[in-house]
Amino acid sequence: MTDLAAVAALVEPEAQALGFDLVRVHLFGAGDDRTLQIMAERPETGQLNIDDCAALSRRISDLFDALEEAGKDPVPGSYRLEVSSPGIDRPLTRLKDYGNWLGHEARLVLTEAAQGRKQLTGELLSLEGEMISVNDKKVGHVTVPFGQVLSAKLMLTNKLIAATRPLDTSGVDDIEEIDENADLEEQED
Repeated sequence: MTDLAAVAALVEPEAQALGFDLVRVHLFGAGDDRTLQIMAERPETGQLNIDDCAALSRRISDLFDALEEAGKDPVPGSYRLEVSSPGIDRPLTRLKDYGNWLGHEARLVLTEAAQGRKQLTGELLSLEGEMISVNDKKVGHVTVPFGQVLSAKLMLTNKLIAATRPLDTSGVDDIEEIDENADLEEQED
């Protein structure tokens, strides 16, 4: 079995050398159809562009190839390496992610039930120390320790879309602004 904490410890310095923060290391699939997913971001933008992904992918591939040749393969067997930005409905994997996305809707899956629920969906209200407060849509205000969160991700909402407009638009031909009110006015006529 692959030790993902050990893989993350190998990948993180490679990401940091390029000025990136490591967001997540995840291995999924089975047999010969496995994918090692590495998510990273530029701390100042929360994004990676295609060139950033390619640079990090090359560094990780070179490192893992050298380790494999030395008989210390960190991910035995075959797999695909996928390097990406966390995306708009990003996973929340680090404590600071919860603080960065306060006011946005998230889904948290817990290791044990809180107020009778193992899954919470609602607005992230606060982060105090390692305690995360959520306004769950079904049971209201719930506070859980970070260590009790099995997985979490932001939910795609209009508010999230507005908050994650690209900070770096280099390479973009045109950014089209959409007036949602204009569409509603046309439908009413």
